[in-house]
Amino acid sequence: MQRREFIKVCAATAAAAAGDLAAADAAPAFYGRAKLVTSSGAPLKASSLPADRNFIFHYPFSTTPCFLLNLGRAARATRLATADQRGYEWKGGVGPRRSIVAYSAICAHQLAYPTKEISFISYRTEKSARNKLGNVIHCCAEHSQYDPAEGARVLAGPAPQPLAAILLEHDPKSDELAAVGTLGGEMFNQFFAKYEMKLALEGAAARVPAAATCVVTELENYCRQQVKC
Repeated sequence: MQRREFIKVCAATAAAAAGDLAAADAAPAFYGRAKLVTSSGAPLKASSLPADRNFIFHYPFSTTPCFLLNLGRAARATRLATADQRGYEWKGGVGPRRSIVAYSAICAHQLAYPTKEISFISYRTEKSARNKLGNVIHCCAEHSQYDPAEGARVLAGPAPQPLAAILLEHDPKSDELAAVGTLGGEMFNQFFAKYEMKLALEGAAARVPAAATCVVTELENYCRQQVKC
């Protein structure tokens, strides 16, 4: 083989390999299994979770908030992609009606998240001047909107990717729920880089894994003010 032809073959092979890597799916990230419990420590029953209400728990780290939602209707499996174009398939909701979903509550744009003082991001069933769709997770910081019924797909705003999904397990015998991992574009490294000092001032150590049980709290009881837009 001529040297020029050999170089072309090598370049084509490298390009094909790079293309395969770029097209590789985003694999699930599995963390410690954490049972979801009520404020009293009792296991949270999927059938007792009210529909269309904002609930929050912290996973996979003790400082990273997640939304737990009962959409009141089945959430179907959906094919999505991260900001760097890694595809993945979200398997849909869990529970008796496959209506229960969970997502990281860290906005994929500017990392706004619910704190004990204020939350700019929450699930909204009602429509408004800024929220013309309804039934979306809306971040008022920059008006990114996500569809929780389709893997938190971006519907509007500047967010470059869906919210990372929290992988849930539902035990049909006990009706209990547990978080086991994440799927999609995690923002935890960026979150800690931006807020580690703030968390430290609040007395919360970053990167501490979530406990074996995660307390689920209604958002209105967790933070003092929810910004509506």
